[in-house]
Amino acid sequence: MPVLCRKYAFIITALFAVALYSCNAPEKQADQKRIFRLNYSSGTVESIDPAFAKNLYNMWTDHMVYNTLLETNGALQLVPSLATKCEVSNDGLVYTFYIRANVYFQDAPEFPGGKGRRMTAADVVYSFNRLIDPATASTGAWIFNGRVAQKEPFTALNDSVIQIKLKAPFRPLPEILTMPYCSVVPREVAEHWGKDFARHPCGTGPFQLHHWDENNVLILHKNPHYWERDSSGAQLPYMDAVQITFTDSKATEFFLFLQHRLDFVNGLDGSFKDLVFNKDGSLKKEYAKKLQLEKGTYLNTEYIGFLIDTNNVVMAGMPTRSKLVRQAINYAIDRKKIVMYFRNGIVQPALSGFIPAGMPGYDSTHSFGYNYDPQRSLDLLARAGYPNGTGLGTLTILTPDNWSDVVNFIVTELQEVGIKARVEIIQRNIELQQMARSQAVAFRSQWIADYPDAETFLAFFNGRLPAPPNYTRFNDALYNKWYDESMNAPDSVRWQLYRRMDSLVTSYAPVIPLFYDEKLHFFQRGVSGFQSNPMNLIDLKRVKKN
Repeated sequence: MPVLCRKYAFIITALFAVALYSCNAPEKQADQKRIFRLNYSSGTVESIDPAFAKNLYNMWTDHMVYNTLLETNGALQLVPSLATKCEVSNDGLVYTFYIRANVYFQDAPEFPGGKGRRMTAADVVYSFNRLIDPATASTGAWIFNGRVAQKEPFTALNDSVIQIKLKAPFRPLPEILTMPYCSVVPREVAEHWGKDFARHPCGTGPFQLHHWDENNVLILHKNPHYWERDSSGAQLPYMDAVQITFTDSKATEFFLFLQHRLDFVNGLDGSFKDLVFNKDGSLKKEYAKKLQLEKGTYLNTEYIGFLIDTNNVVMAGMPTRSKLVRQAINYAIDRKKIVMYFRNGIVQPALSGFIPAGMPGYDSTHSFGYNYDPQRSLDLLARAGYPNGTGLGTLTILTPDNWSDVVNFIVTELQEVGIKARVEIIQRNIELQQMARSQAVAFRSQWIADYPDAETFLAFFNGRLPAPPNYTRFNDALYNKWYDESMNAPDSVRWQLYRRMDSLVTSYAPVIPLFYDEKLHFFQRGVSGFQSNPMNLIDLKRVKKN
């Protein structure tokens, strides 16, 4: 079938799915203005236990049900949540947090009389210990493992004060505590349900579980005892309920949005980018009249990585063992064309290092990085002993299918300077396995910030860390030294060290940064108060619908 025909067949199929949904949808609620409707295109939510907040949709749900000690706002600033302030010892080893006194857990049968009790520092200690307990098997144990003191790392000094003790200084600790993994849970509810706590959540957040029909719909109701108020003293949240559906097609999701069955959509299926956006990233006129679009920084660097461990047997005879060849590949790629033709101008070309735009430590002066320069690429290949690519062999780049368009373009660009390359389509989970086992010589991937500190990108190249995060197996003594120095340095010094580290690793070219991402949020007209941060963690407390 011709490409154009396939495209329209796909759209017709999606429209038919919307029609079926419309016929079988439940009757309209009495007041849709008080219900916020969104969809999770993963097709499910795996857990509402923050110990397993390992993907975006789990994190979104956890953020609705639970609170953390601190939060990150849209400007990447730390703001108080359950903790009102934080103090750090001079040696950087002890962090002291002061807890709010007016916070209560949501009502649950496991509490006396079914009424949620006050949250205290002991609950924070329990939640953090539970996170690192091997019996929990949390996917977030890495947050504290190897960082906190071996003996009594978490201590409640009283109901309102908790201390965290570290093995070695780690300045991004407050930023890490904003992750949903670090949400506070009540012992009696978590221990009553054990593994099933994932389906019987109880937190201190703005919404609480009301109904969960797995793979169909999840409904959260307003927590009537939520502690937070707006600037005028009105209790949050404004919405009475959040309705989450699980249509696993991004295309169908967008059609549902156009049918006004969803209030919000995150991102856009690639097949729609030319339909909705102009090449400069602006909305086409017909859509600008129908919906609201918010674009913002998304701390995600899309890249191609190289395994550079020359002691690994899979690297025998590989030309990418050479730093000069890796640099030549970087100069051969026109990132601006990738941004224009494959992302319609809605991302930024990665012309600096691995730290993305918008993150403190990012080099906004572009003093290092790679521009498109085919002649320089040819010069580097000649210096490496491969004039015009002669003798290089063929480079295989692993990529999941949904990223293959960009990688195929890169292969074409490399051929222009004599570098032979091919694309191998691979399932994402298998690609990650090969990356973790140091079996992938070249691979297409992405690195999304876990927390609002550039350390989350620089740990990727820490030579003393395994894969993940160090998939390239980069290891440099000076880099590791600067990394250690940055962990107990004031912010201004730390960010200078971050830029030095990013510059150093960029010079070795273990990765090809392609572009720095941006988030796309589509809203129905009349929606206001929606908030999110550059990790794309959404906040629905202040949402209103007119």
